[in-house]
Amino acid sequence: MSNYHQETILDIHHWTDSLFSFRTTRDPGFRFQSGQFTMMGIEAGGKPLLRAYSIASSPYEDSLEFFSIKVPNGPLTSKLQHLREGDAILVGKKPVGTLLYDNLMPGKRLYLLSTGTGLAPFLSIIRDMEVYERYEKIILVHGVRQVAELAYADFIGKELPEDEFIGEAVRSQLLYYPTVTREPYRNRGRLTDLIRSGQLFADLSLPPFDLAEDRMMLCGSPEMLSESKALLLDRGFTEGSQSTSGHFVIEKAFVEK
Repeated sequence: MSNYHQETILDIHHWTDSLFSFRTTRDPGFRFQSGQFTMMGIEAGGKPLLRAYSIASSPYEDSLEFFSIKVPNGPLTSKLQHLREGDAILVGKKPVGTLLYDNLMPGKRLYLLSTGTGLAPFLSIIRDMEVYERYEKIILVHGVRQVAELAYADFIGKELPEDEFIGEAVRSQLLYYPTVTREPYRNRGRLTDLIRSGQLFADLSLPPFDLAEDRMMLCGSPEMLSESKALLLDRGFTEGSQSTSGHFVIEKAFVEK
């Protein structure tokens, strides 16, 4: 267990029957960058039962936050969803990931494109003052099937703009675009369809994707990632990595995968 910190569950919030989030204590020596993930889980049968989880909290917070789906027969999530305040949990000591500012070329606007619990790393990024210093506009798009699955909507739209440290930057630079596919809502449709049709840009009063000015981070379902990557490549955008910066980056080690 030397590769893991044992932390304690501080609180759990159940958004829907299939979505929940939880906070844990944070070892003072644990350092991470916004957008990274770590291995996280529980001890089962004397062995660690772990999955990759993006960290939803800011690098500056004293606690760690995670956002998860509930898989009824999932080896880990079927157990995690029943954890209670005070229970122990394992958090990997080495955060990693591709959703890092330095993996992108400099740009003017940063699109954070997510579906489902792929929102998690972007919750960390929009709480990080560095993103507001690097980009003029940050556009957070969150696609879900049903309105109830728009977790953190009030936090993003109401609480964060009033934050005493970054509220002013949030109010002037962050654009939040939640969209729903299976119920009536002010924004309707799949993320990629909204991009193709131009509806996303019309609704936000922004120009279509521009190679010189727009950068993207993607996290979500395998289908969304595959389709979005093809869409971006067709438009001449290049994928960035730890070795070469590009126009967009994708997180592939996602718990929903």
